[in-house]
Amino acid sequence: MSKQPIDLSKLKLSDLDMRPSKVAAGMLGKPWQPGGSLNQFVASLPKVLAADDLRAAAGAVIAARKADKPVILGMGAHVIKVGLSPLIIDAMERGFITGLAFNGAGVVHDTEMALAGRTSEDVAEALADGSFGTARQTGEFINAAIAADPGAGLGLAAGRALTEADPACVSVSLLAAAARLGLPATVHVSIGADIIHMHPSFDGAATGQASHVDFRRFTAEVAELKGGVFFNVGSAVMLPEVFLKAISAARNLGHEVKDFTTINLDMIRHYRPMTNVVTRPVLTGGRGISITGHHEINLPLLLAMVAEGMAV
Repeated sequence: MSKQPIDLSKLKLSDLDMRPSKVAAGMLGKPWQPGGSLNQFVASLPKVLAADDLRAAAGAVIAARKADKPVILGMGAHVIKVGLSPLIIDAMERGFITGLAFNGAGVVHDTEMALAGRTSEDVAEALADGSFGTARQTGEFINAAIAADPGAGLGLAAGRALTEADPACVSVSLLAAAARLGLPATVHVSIGADIIHMHPSFDGAATGQASHVDFRRFTAEVAELKGGVFFNVGSAVMLPEVFLKAISAARNLGHEVKDFTTINLDMIRHYRPMTNVVTRPVLTGGRGISITGHHEINLPLLLAMVAEGMAV
């Protein structure tokens, strides 16, 4: 015999006015009025979830810079490929960003933009005939810059070389801008992962030395991160892993690396950024924020919010 429907006539009911609720009228969004300012647009967003996270992220950067604390932008190469270099350079010049950290692909695409004003080949098409990754100028320029002065660190060596060469599009190079402004730009390489590693000009020893210098330089930045902000934008593995080791090394050496904000921006939520950027580093104090969406929308919006807030 099948179960009979339960009798709900004696269900205990609660009072709506007494029940805790997660959403209230004061949190709702407001319709946009044409002609308004950016600050008015931000204020019109609902006071919930990602909109609140976006405001918190901008607020953390503003608070950090007004207190003269570091804001480190860690980024994958996709950030360059979606056209954000001029915005990041502007933020560096305004003092909103105090340091950059790249994976190995970042230096490749940054250098190609400076040398040729274009980057990002069609991998599927070029892979078919083995021409993928073989652009002569890219490998020769970067590998020569590293080999000439590996002790400077990879980011600084490449940035100085671009500044000295002064190619037609050097103005959109993040590494050249960092060298010009005297800001740290570090590159964290996985040998074999970047196209220049298969070029005849590649020097594994020099690259390893230069990238290790950059890890030590990055760790020195992380050691002073208390009250500051670390961004991970579009790096699913390399920079989250490097960031975690830098924190551990800095703490091991006696630095009080806590009470800072981490912000992960990406199109999907990956395990390592969520664990190694948003969660674990701030367990001893601070806040981790994750904002999901396209870099070419969210990062410009966030930087614009910071610019508005710093102007007040």
